[in-house]
Amino acid sequence: MQTHELSELLASNEYPGRGIALGLDETGKNAVIVYFIMGRSVNSRNRVFVEKDGGIITKAFDESKMVDPSLVIYAPVRLMGDATIVTNGDQTDTIYDFMTAGKTFEEALRTRTFEPDPPILTPRVSGIVAKDGSYKLSILKSDCGNADSAQRFFYEYPQPVKGVGHFIHTYAGNGDPVPSFEGEPERVTLKGDIDALTDAVWNGLNEANKVSLFVRFINLETGKADTRIINKLEG
Repeated sequence: MQTHELSELLASNEYPGRGIALGLDETGKNAVIVYFIMGRSVNSRNRVFVEKDGGIITKAFDESKMVDPSLVIYAPVRLMGDATIVTNGDQTDTIYDFMTAGKTFEEALRTRTFEPDPPILTPRVSGIVAKDGSYKLSILKSDCGNADSAQRFFYEYPQPVKGVGHFIHTYAGNGDPVPSFEGEPERVTLKGDIDALTDAVWNGLNEANKVSLFVRFINLETGKADTRIINKLEG
């Protein structure tokens, strides 16, 4: 599988939508989480990330402009003990509830499907990072826009590699309707410290469509988390 520079991969895609990249930094000492959201509508762009209980929630920047919160307001990142859950929707809570009850990441997502936003049928992308830095990714999507056929894919990375991550996102590019992501998560480089990676990802995202970015480094020895958040509307 080809390895891409994450920022270059983003720069080549006008509209990847919402995306998750998980992996290890170049030192191998930190688990890395990257999560971003983009938007084309006023409703989607009217959002910011806000820290809450060690994770983040999305919040309307201007409450008077919020039309329908159902698919845009949720908790993308939640802590569950030593693990960190990151998703592009309210399936974060499904994963949290199932795993708290002793069930698995996969069991939780088998109860969910793509988003109810025809004709797009936006995929649900999800990830989880364990205490040791191992991680999983998933995408729940339709079969080429067929609302009667849900597909669920799971990817497990028990032995992550220094400076390398895997990136999954909702859309293959811009369009009307926007095409869903296809294939396996993309193998990407995770270069530099947290500030360098944050700057590279933010600058790689399309200026017109980017909304918010969350980057976290978790020290595998101490469990200490270092976080960066950029909100375009607060910039």
